[in-house]
Amino acid sequence: MELLEVKNLSKHYKAFDLKDINFTLPKGYIMGYVGPNGSGKTTTLNMITDICKCTQGEIRSGGITCAEDAIAYKESIGYIGDEFYFPDNFRVKNIRRVLQNFYPAFSADKFNQFLRRWNLPEKKPIKDFSRGMKVMLMFASVLSRDTRLLVLDEATNGLDPVVRTEILELLQEYVMDGERSVIFSTHILSDLEQIADYIYFIHQGRTVLYDAKDELIESYLLVKGDRSEVSGELEKALIGAIDNAYGFEALLPSDKAGLLGSQMHYEKPNIDQIVVHYIKDRR
Repeated sequence: MELLEVKNLSKHYKAFDLKDINFTLPKGYIMGYVGPNGSGKTTTLNMITDICKCTQGEIRSGGITCAEDAIAYKESIGYIGDEFYFPDNFRVKNIRRVLQNFYPAFSADKFNQFLRRWNLPEKKPIKDFSRGMKVMLMFASVLSRDTRLLVLDEATNGLDPVVRTEILELLQEYVMDGERSVIFSTHILSDLEQIADYIYFIHQGRTVLYDAKDELIESYLLVKGDRSEVSGELEKALIGAIDNAYGFEALLPSDKAGLLGSQMHYEKPNIDQIVVHYIKDRR
């Protein structure tokens, strides 16, 4: 069953248009939502969390829209961004009290378990927390509620590799019961390489690619070689060719592999390389 359904989603601003975003996210899966700065990632996630309204389209989480049941819709979604959203003068006890009063399904016991798991100090002012501690505190606040969809907008920015690895493990734990899902926007595409099941790639407010991660990787070859070996037909098929000191590098759809000459080298690309070459091609 689909946990998140996004249909014909559009948002109009004076200087930017997000148009016709369509995808579904089944229960128990993680989607990487990727694209360069200004492509519309945050706009999309803000509409999913109802921070802003769409110009047209429909979003269903758990089968309902926000208009049908705003309380149930919002309580089922947890959001973590790249900016800490609790007041700096708070201590952990203040956050616990606010969450208890605001969310009926909040579990203080779960929250306390996360505090102990990550050694988060109870009495220290939040302003004295490190970036990693603040992120873990946001995760503790969200995961102590009965959420079904976790929306992450650059939540792992600026974290050291150890903390990032722990968060990736946490996300896999979150979806393990097959009832919950994650949509994860990040520029650290190596993180998505490890945990994402689906990739949705947008550029300048439009869909570029949307597929299961493994299918996406299998659909392309990363080609390297000498420009002099590139025929006219191959030149047309290459995506985002980048010249370097050793020749060039580009993407090629796997079904066009027959165009490659014997002097061309190729390998499977990673998600980062697919995104980089598509952005280069569109520029």
